[in-house]
Order: sequence, then C-alpha cells, then structure tokens
Amino acid sequence: MDMADVALRLDRQLCFSVYAATRALEAAYRPLLAPFGLTYPQYLVLLVLLEADGAPVREIGARLHLDSGTLSPLLKRLEAAGFVARRRRATDERVVEIHLTAAGKRLERRLGRVPRALAACTGLSLREIDRLRTELTTLTETLRTQPESETTP
Repeated sequence: MDMADVALRLDRQLCFSVYAATRALEAAYRPLLAPFGLTYPQYLVLLVLLEADGAPVREIGARLHLDSGTLSPLLKRLEAAGFVARRRRATDERVVEIHLTAAGKRLERRLGRVPRALAACTGLSLREIDRLRTELTTLTETLRTQPESETTP
C-alpha cells in the first residue's frame, strides 16, 4: 500500500475524526438535555444568552458560527418553549435582540450540572478536556482565517 492509498483511508482523515466525535458528543448531550426539552443547538444558544442576555441575533449567530437560516428556527422554538423573547432594539428597530425570559433564567442553575455530567461521559480528565478544547479552538480559528487559495488542492 503506497502513501497515497494510506492518506485516503477514512480512519486517517482528520475531518472524519472530528465529525464522528461531534456526532458522539451530540448523542451524549441528548439524555442530559432531554429533561429540559432542549436540543444541543438550543442549549448552545442558551449558553450564549447566559453570558450576554439581550444579544442581537447577528451576534448569537457569529458566536455559534450559524447563519440566520439555521439560527431563526432555533430561536422560534426557544421562544415557543417560553425560554426567550425577541425584542427590537429601541434605538435601531432593524436589530432584533434575544432576551432570556424568567423561565430561561431559571434554567441556568439546572443547566450548570450539564458540563460536569458530559465531562464524566468522556472519560477524560478536566486537564485533557481543556487541552483538547484549546487545540480544537486553535484548529477552528486557523481554518477560518486561511485564504481560500491555501485550502484548495
């Protein structure tokens, strides 16, 4: 088997390892978030709002790397569940801000248990999790800032 054949093996692909890990993480979150009636993407939106309540939709999308076509349905479902409310900014009605409702704010304490429970599912130490998160963040930032010509074969 030559090097080209080895390079094209599925189990040698970084993209597949990240993809498979992402699917496994989402599956691990499912039972942790089910008691709250939340999906994993909805959980991520709530995390952004717990840090920055009243964030504009555009900012939430930027933080989560989601376009408005993906984010809008998530926000609608969170609003229907009573966790968030949309409000137009008084000084610029073109800007829609997302605010946690009282019910959304009450989730914070209960959701605080989720990261610990997920960490336990991984079998990794907190130090290993932190190192992995740092490496993945660096990878993401590097790939997002690469000029397109450098990523084309």
